Amino acid sequence: MRRLLFLLLLATSAAVWAAPRELTWPELIPEGAPPPPPPVPLHDMSKLSDVLNSESGPAVKQQIPNAPVVAQLDGQEVKMPGYIVPLEVEEDGQTVRDFLLVPYYGACIHVPAPPSNQIVYVRGGKGVKVDELYQPFWIIGKMSVKAMESDLAEAGYQMQASSIEPYEYTGQ
Repeated sequence: MRRLLFLLLLATSAAVWAAPRELTWPELIPEGAPPPPPPVPLHDMSKLSDVLNSESGPAVKQQIPNAPVVAQLDGQEVKMPGYIVPLEVEEDGQTVRDFLLVPYYGACIHVPAPPSNQIVYVRGGKGVKVDELYQPFWIIGKMSVKAMESDLAEAGYQMQASSIEPYEYTGQ
């Protein structure tokens, strides 16, 4: 009995200290659900003089709000790569802690927002400096399968970030 208790304790400890599950964006789409449509740029960036005007226009409509989600991801500790779309900047004017994590740069800003099952609302963590938002990041935290609506788009998932790290391609 003592040995069984020890093995159970050991297995529980290993599960607690296990690395988070590394997720890819396609894994957020349930089997059998349609894939997201490709992004379609709405701004003509070839005319540099018009860039500022195009940035001040109204937000574009989300491609597929209320897209189906993968319920089995709820409560899992995950690690996801993506780009940050800030929702709120801290009082210091330099740090973002509440944001949307999206699969490609410019989502929700330059093109219609991806389907809601391709957007994760993230809060917490150490935050990210505003001048670093052009690069991708790894976000590590507990995933919740819970919708969240913002002015930019609806997210199908939420995550409480425990770590935010610059993304580095490993070639795997």
